[in-house]
Amino acid sequence: MIADVIVDLQYGDSGKGKVAHHLCKINDYTHVVRYNGGCNAGHTIYHEGKKFVTHHIPCGVFHGIRSVIGPGCVVNIEQFNKEVDELEEAGFDVKNLIKIAANAHIITDFHMAQDAKDNTIGTTKRGNGPAYRDKYARKGVRAFEVPELHGYLVDMYSEIHDNPEFNEVKILFEGAQGFGLDIDWGDYPFVTSSHCTVGGAILNGVPPKSIRDVWGVAKVYETYVGEKPFEGTDDIFSKIREIGEEFGATTGRPRQINWMDMDSLKMALAINGVNRLVFNKADVLEEVQKWCIYSGINMFQFESSADMQTWIESEISDRVLDVTFSGNKHAI
Repeated sequence: MIADVIVDLQYGDSGKGKVAHHLCKINDYTHVVRYNGGCNAGHTIYHEGKKFVTHHIPCGVFHGIRSVIGPGCVVNIEQFNKEVDELEEAGFDVKNLIKIAANAHIITDFHMAQDAKDNTIGTTKRGNGPAYRDKYARKGVRAFEVPELHGYLVDMYSEIHDNPEFNEVKILFEGAQGFGLDIDWGDYPFVTSSHCTVGGAILNGVPPKSIRDVWGVAKVYETYVGEKPFEGTDDIFSKIREIGEEFGATTGRPRQINWMDMDSLKMALAINGVNRLVFNKADVLEEVQKWCIYSGINMFQFESSADMQTWIESEISDRVLDVTFSGNKHAI
C-alpha cells in the first residue's frame, strides 16, 4: 500500500481540488479519501470543461475511483444527499463509488443551530465545530447509527488493511481547509476544529511509512475568511480579490488578501514533510504587475514573476523536490 497526501499550506482556498483532480488523472489510485472537515469547505473542480463544487464528496468520483469520506470528517446528511443527486444528474456513478467511514461523525440540526448563534470567529455556520466538540465529549452520533447511510458505510480497517489486494492499494488523501486553520498549528482561536495536516490524514487509518508524496498547495499570495484582521493596507488587494475571484466557495464571503508569508510557509512545509509543491494563482499577480513576499519583519518586492519564483525556490530548495507555479484554473 502507498498513499499520497494533499495539504493546503495556508488558510484553505489554495486550489487543492485542482491538484487532486490532476493527480487522479495521472495516477492509478484505488481510493480517494477525504480526511478532515465537513461541508464548511468547498472544493472547486473543472471536469471536462464544467465547474463542480463539492463539499463532502471526494474528487475520485469524477474519475471512477472509489471515494471515501473518512473517520476524520463530520457529515451533514442533507448536504451529502444533495451532492449525490447533483452528481448523478450530471452523469456520474456516485452511489457505486462513494463510501462513508462507519465511525465518521454526523452534523445534526442541533449542531447547526448552535453554530448559527456563535459569531466570535466568523465560522461558516455549518455545524462543524459543535459536531467535533460532541465527538471529543464522547456524545456524538456516528454514521453507522444512521439507517439511511447504511448502504454507503465501510470499515476503514477492512477497506484498507484487510483488503485481499492490500499490496495494490493506492490512496490519495484529500484534505479540507489549510495548515493556518489547523486546530493545533493554526492561529488559535481563529481555527477550524479538525486536523488539516499530514497527521490528520494518517489518523484515517494508514501508517506513516505508507506515505509516498506529500503535495503542498499554496497561492502566490494569501487569503483568509473569518473575523481575524488579516488584509493588508495596500490598495492592490481589492484588485487582486476581483481578478482572482477571491470569494468563498461555501459562503460567497469576500476573502481577505495579503502577501505571502515565507516564514509561515516554511513552517508548514517542515511540519507536513512536503516534497512536492504547487503555487496557484501566479497569473493574478502577473495581471496586477506587483510581486511581494513577507519574510520576518521585511517585505521583499520583485521586478517580475520570474524574479519572485527564483527567490522562492532558493528559499525552499533544501526542503522540496520540485516546485510548480500555475496560472491555470483548469490544470497544474
